Amino acid sequence: MRPLLLHLDHFGSFREPVIVDFSDTEYFALVGPTGAGKSTIIDAVCFALYGTVPRWGREGAVAHALAPSVNAGKVAMVFDSDGRRYGVVRAMVRDAKGAVRTKEARLDELDPAAPLEQAFEAVLKPLAEGEGVTPEAQRVTGLEYRFFTQCVVLPQGRFAEFLHAAPRERQDLLVQLLDADVYELIRQRAAREEESSRQEASFARDQLAKLTGATEEAERELAERLAALRRLSEAIGSDLDLLRAREADIRRAEQERAAVAERQAVLARLAMPEAVPTLAAARRAAAAAVERLAGEVATLEADEHEAFEALAALGDRGAPRAALAALDARERLAADAARTRGESAEAAAALEGLAAAAAAAEQAVAQVEERRERLRDAHAAAHLVHRLAVGEPCPVCHHPVTELPLHQSPADMRTADRALAQARERAQRARAAHAKAETSASMLARQAERLEAELAGLPAPGDRAELEARLAAIAKADSVAGEARAAVRAARGRLQRARDHAEQVERQEASAWQALESARDRLLVSGGRLVTDGRLVADGRSGPDGSFGPDGRSGSDGSSGSDGSSGSDGSSGSDGSSGSDGRSGAGRPDDAPPPLVRDDLHRAWSELLSWRDRAADAARAVLAACEERLAEARDRLAADRRRLAERLAEHGVTPPRDASPDQLGAAVAGTLARAEGALDRLKEERRRAADLENRAAMKEHEAKVAHELALRLRANAFERWLCAEALAVLVASASETLRELSDGQYELALADKTGDIEVIDHGEAGMRRSARTLSGGETFQAALALALALSGAVARSLDSIFLDEGFGTLDPATLDTVATTLERLAAGQDRMIGVVTHVPALAERVPVRFEVRRDGKGSHVHKTGIAL
Repeated sequence: MRPLLLHLDHFGSFREPVIVDFSDTEYFALVGPTGAGKSTIIDAVCFALYGTVPRWGREGAVAHALAPSVNAGKVAMVFDSDGRRYGVVRAMVRDAKGAVRTKEARLDELDPAAPLEQAFEAVLKPLAEGEGVTPEAQRVTGLEYRFFTQCVVLPQGRFAEFLHAAPRERQDLLVQLLDADVYELIRQRAAREEESSRQEASFARDQLAKLTGATEEAERELAERLAALRRLSEAIGSDLDLLRAREADIRRAEQERAAVAERQAVLARLAMPEAVPTLAAARRAAAAAVERLAGEVATLEADEHEAFEALAALGDRGAPRAALAALDARERLAADAARTRGESAEAAAALEGLAAAAAAAEQAVAQVEERRERLRDAHAAAHLVHRLAVGEPCPVCHHPVTELPLHQSPADMRTADRALAQARERAQRARAAHAKAETSASMLARQAERLEAELAGLPAPGDRAELEARLAAIAKADSVAGEARAAVRAARGRLQRARDHAEQVERQEASAWQALESARDRLLVSGGRLVTDGRLVADGRSGPDGSFGPDGRSGSDGSSGSDGSSGSDGSSGSDGSSGSDGRSGAGRPDDAPPPLVRDDLHRAWSELLSWRDRAADAARAVLAACEERLAEARDRLAADRRRLAERLAEHGVTPPRDASPDQLGAAVAGTLARAEGALDRLKEERRRAADLENRAAMKEHEAKVAHELALRLRANAFERWLCAEALAVLVASASETLRELSDGQYELALADKTGDIEVIDHGEAGMRRSARTLSGGETFQAALALALALSGAVARSLDSIFLDEGFGTLDPATLDTVATTLERLAAGQDRMIGVVTHVPALAERVPVRFEVRRDGKGSHVHKTGIAL
């Protein structure tokens, strides 16, 4: 991972947007005073990739990303990794409760050909958002968070301790640096795997115990039973056909019995309607009533005609009614005119009094106005007295004043004003009353004149008594005509009801005849299908043993002829003799219902009911014979079914009780299918038992291996062995790096007896000495070599390394060695080296410097120096 462009906006101590450009930098230093924000830039690189920073303590914490006074911030970085370019953005926000949370996080693959300042706009494809950014960042960089903090930001101080530590302390420190406690996790996992494998093996054994019946012998027995069932299934067809034939015989016998029972039911339902005995007398009475009511209607219609002619002779009642209405209107108009004239006279008389009152009110107003004027003059004089002086000219008469007048205080002017206003109000009311009365008198006079003129223009009135007598005569004639019409309507209603009753009687009689004909027709149909000896139903003929041919006909021995016809004795007449054509004589005229004689309904019904009684006796005898043949057919079916059931039971087939042939066949097929399924299940159980046996053995072996692994990892010697092996690898790798950093002067090695780290000094003929004898700069070289060795063990290809190490305590010579070492580390390698320091002597030797300063507005970055 190699950072190219870092953008900070309100992150940590950076309160304003800042862009740090690493694109043309191989070796740089972050310089500035303590607390200026140098380490915050390294924190921003780590936060952009993983969403957290080691200095913040708990992994995943983001509370320190924003200053207390800031509500939102953002970190964005463009970086290259494994030949591809990526852009990562994380935005933070402070919610209403003051908690800091990540508002946005995304990781995109960018177009490497785009200008760096436009990189975030050249997205090739989005890779992750939200919580998926950190795992995706680990994938594209190849570094987990904990390895990034160990390899990219090197823990130099810990490796100086590691270089000088005692073997036991070095082992503890190595366990921490190498994360060797993972083997304890492996031991715990092995213990869990052991327990899990033992449980799975136990479960497999328990399941295997449930399959004890899955044996080869059981499989052989099931196979033999299946073969027997298959033979039974092939041979049972003829038995089922016999049962179907027996059931067909029973169905024909039941049809024969049903036909006889149906005829018996038809005979039993035959009954004479209740109204038949009285229908003839009712029809005659209805005809007489219709004739009588028709004559009554004719008489009443003649009376109605005479009454309406008398009413028409009196004329229309509209003219006398109009004359009476005109007479009433004339009388009302005369009364209105007289009343209006009287009201007009009264109004004229009242005008004189109102005029006098108005004049008196006007005179009173004049008097009050005069008194008010005099009072006003008195007030003016009283006011003028105070300005007069003896000898001075009077302002009124212009004569010299000889003596000052003496005036009493006049009355209040406001009282005079109120009196004048009241007088004027009374005068106004009097004038208004006079004007209103004058207007009303004028209107009443004009109204009276108009009414009198209308009255004079009306025609002469008629005689009221004559008009009222004429209207009374017309009303009486109209009443007589209405009564005559009502009488006619009532008589016509009675006549119509009599006719309806006569028609109803006729319909009842016709219905009774129709019912009689229908009943006789039904008896004719059923009567032609019955043989009195009970051997024929619906043209079906049976042999003496009750068996039937294919079409229901049988010969003398019960077998059917080739054409289905019976032998010479295969049929009989109603008296037991055979017809010449072999058919029953049941349809002969002697057995038919009596013919209908339509002159007397009651007698026809009586003859039919007498015949019905004789036919019912014959039907009961036939029904008994049918019941006997049906019982014999059922006995034969039961015997055949019982023999088949015993045979099925021998093969373990249990059909339903009273099963049909199809159900018996289905039972055999079902038993066969179940046997096949049982055999298949048994084979599957045997296969499953073999699998369970193999699985139990495998899990028991895995449990044994896990147990052995846990025992090996539980031993205390394992940690010592592991640390010794890791230390040997680290020292060998660090030795190569140290030889390059020291121009071949120094190598590292382990002491054979003590296990301490020693230095091989080729400048002293390969002398071995303790690492504690190294100077400060040499110690830094050795510690850096160890750090790089561990980084190489964790991540083989590191594109950038940041050294956040305190160099302030080094003397000038040591500091020179450190600077030379860093220069050699940066030279000749495709790797970015970053140093965080506030030592000017070291910073001046770094070609590119990012100067970090902090003021009241936050931290700021300024790039100086020349890139390599």
